Amino acid sequence: MVRNLLGSVLALAGATAAVWSPFRAWYDGRHGRHYRLGDLFSGGGVTNVPAELFASLFLPFVGAALITLAGLLLRSRLLVALAGVIVLGFTVVWLVRVGQAEGSLVISGTPTDGLGPGTGLAFGGGLVLLLASVVLRGRRVRGERAEPVYVPPPDPAVPTLDGAGG
Repeated sequence: MVRNLLGSVLALAGATAAVWSPFRAWYDGRHGRHYRLGDLFSGGGVTNVPAELFASLFLPFVGAALITLAGLLLRSRLLVALAGVIVLGFTVVWLVRVGQAEGSLVISGTPTDGLGPGTGLAFGGGLVLLLASVVLRGRRVRGERAEPVYVPPPDPAVPTLDGAGG
């Protein structure tokens, strides 16, 4: 019970961080919602062309949050872990593509220079989702049940309410 509660809180926190991350600066002050999702998988790489909200990094993170909610409702550790892998996967692909476009990645203390807090939120949210999948207890396997209680057969010498016995 406590493990499921703690795992659920962690999963919701990780999903929230992932969904919030596109609204924060990712690199050089540019928000994650301004990176086109298609740029991550195109030959041209990351461009300066702005994206619509549902054609940006926001879309896979919302999808991961919905998978997280389904995993919590179904008590499925696998779905919560899948959501974490999706968030981490898109974050890592984005890091690789921006690193290729820029030539290198810079980590700085200011959100307008180098990697920003949005990248950290996405990466941290993915890790928290994976941690939540480990903490969650999940469903019981169909064959896994409590120990059967031994009930001895009735003693024929002891009278019963129906008048049988002794």
